[in-house]
Amino acid sequence: MLARWLSKGVLALGVASLLYSGSPPAAWGIGEADRLWLVGEGAFADRLYAVSRRSLERFVKSYPNEPRVGEATLLLGKSQFALGEFQPALENFRKAQRLSPSPGRPEEARFWEAETLFRLKRYAEARAAYDALLAANAAAPAAPDAMYGLAWSDLELKRPEAAATAFRQLLITWPESPLVPSATFYLARTLVELKKPGEAAALLAPFATRYPDHALAPEARYLLGWSRVAAGKTAEGVEDLREFVAAHPRHELTVAAHRAIADALLRQDKIPELTQEYQFLIAQSPPTPEGLYDAGRIAEHLGRAKDAEGAWRRLRAEFPRHALAARAALELAQAAFKKNQFKDVAPLAKAASESDDEAVRIEALLIMGESDLKQRRFQSALKTFQAAAGVEGEDPALRFRALAGSGLAHEELGHWQEAAQLYAQVAADSPDAALKKWAQERLKAVRAKAKPPTQPKAEKPKS
Repeated sequence: MLARWLSKGVLALGVASLLYSGSPPAAWGIGEADRLWLVGEGAFADRLYAVSRRSLERFVKSYPNEPRVGEATLLLGKSQFALGEFQPALENFRKAQRLSPSPGRPEEARFWEAETLFRLKRYAEARAAYDALLAANAAAPAAPDAMYGLAWSDLELKRPEAAATAFRQLLITWPESPLVPSATFYLARTLVELKKPGEAAALLAPFATRYPDHALAPEARYLLGWSRVAAGKTAEGVEDLREFVAAHPRHELTVAAHRAIADALLRQDKIPELTQEYQFLIAQSPPTPEGLYDAGRIAEHLGRAKDAEGAWRRLRAEFPRHALAARAALELAQAAFKKNQFKDVAPLAKAASESDDEAVRIEALLIMGESDLKQRRFQSALKTFQAAAGVEGEDPALRFRALAGSGLAHEELGHWQEAAQLYAQVAADSPDAALKKWAQERLKAVRAKAKPPTQPKAEKPKS
């Protein structure tokens, strides 16, 4: 009767408190060891982990030779684990493995040791513990969970190939495990990371049918669409992404889905679909910075410059602190430059140059320097191009554009030697063939300017 009471939620808490705080009625016929064990076990079953921990701590301390001390030590570790007390939990799981007989199901304490090491972010040790469990008994009840933990340890250790192998092994060896849906999704995500979107799409295609109510079903639908687009199946992928957006309009990945749709449509140049996507993005309520930026990109692609600039101005006005506001400022600066509105370029480019994105900063400085050149402000242009060349960006072509701009500013200032050195560097190393050829031509011109004029040969005076 008492054991049944200890599985009744709130009632269990009342009984547990009574048993823990006072002596039980003699009629119950149980001693302190039984009382502590029953409270610890029952409270754990009802997720009253703090009550369970207190009772079990007293049990293992007061009765170190009691036959149930191994089980109590394991259960104490699990209570501490549930409470986020990972270091003492780890110590108890290790202690439980040293006790004889070993408590719990085979390898249970070893599995919880691995789980705790993972929570402590000691991923290499966690991986070794999972691996040892699987090597000792691949048929253990905890084996599927250990394989899943092994895969996640490899992910945290930046070993995606090994993680993919472990996820695959779980799917093959334990196809009925409750972990299969999650393992399928994370294997697909790992394959995307490994640039194998076709394999990821094949894995995810039946996910919605097989696991329609799974917590990862929305993410799986998004990843399926993204993977199909990346694998070249653009029409199918866009359709998947649209279905995801329709089913989950407030999901955190909805913005990313719209971005993926816009990118795919822009690459394919599908005018009707692009027009439809622009109308959707510009009318979004509430608007998003990503939606406004992509609406501008699409409008520009469609040749609707005013609509593009309008979307980017809205982005800057409504989301001034968002990272895309700086990129929108860059887009507007470039649009002003194309229209020879050089005085408008400087404030826009300056705003863009404050971006955390190195590429945006460099491009903003470049357009500012080019605007200065157009206005014959050569000293200012030189300073701006030099600043651009000093930014460490991932695209080397941008740095060579900055060097070329510096060379041109030096040339205009009559600094022939400095201009020649920069042109020679661009002509030798630029990855842009057109810029390389231009630099070679400028180098010849500068060397010709720098060469002193030939003096006429002096004639011998007549006697």
